[in-house]
Amino acid sequence: MTDPRDLMSPYEQIGGERGVRALVDRFYDLMDSLPEASVVRGMHAKSLKSSREKLFWFLSGWLGGPQLYVERFGHPRLRMRHLPFSVDTAAAEQWMLCMRRALVETVADEALRAFLEARFEQLALHMRNQPDA
Repeated sequence: MTDPRDLMSPYEQIGGERGVRALVDRFYDLMDSLPEASVVRGMHAKSLKSSREKLFWFLSGWLGGPQLYVERFGHPRLRMRHLPFSVDTAAAEQWMLCMRRALVETVADEALRAFLEARFEQLALHMRNQPDA
């Protein structure tokens, strides 16, 4: 028998809008407060309000929910949009540190959390545009 969760998108499994918002908010709260995320935090504006909204819109569609980002801005073109920033492996790891902790704190389902962590890891490493020192 098929588990009904297998038929749900990650967006639905995470709790839809409320779940994505909780993940994004916790992610940016961690980025804003963890000293070990200072490099990646420095790539953002003083106010994280716009970044929170854009990540929420992007993740909603990326996880299989409404295509909020695409409706506003078109194709995400993530690497192109991140080219103005020096993203090396250390920066990607800082981003992942915040995302891993946010996932642990906001996603109770271990299988879903592991799946999302693997996908986020691929995404973070794909954003690298600088050689490592």
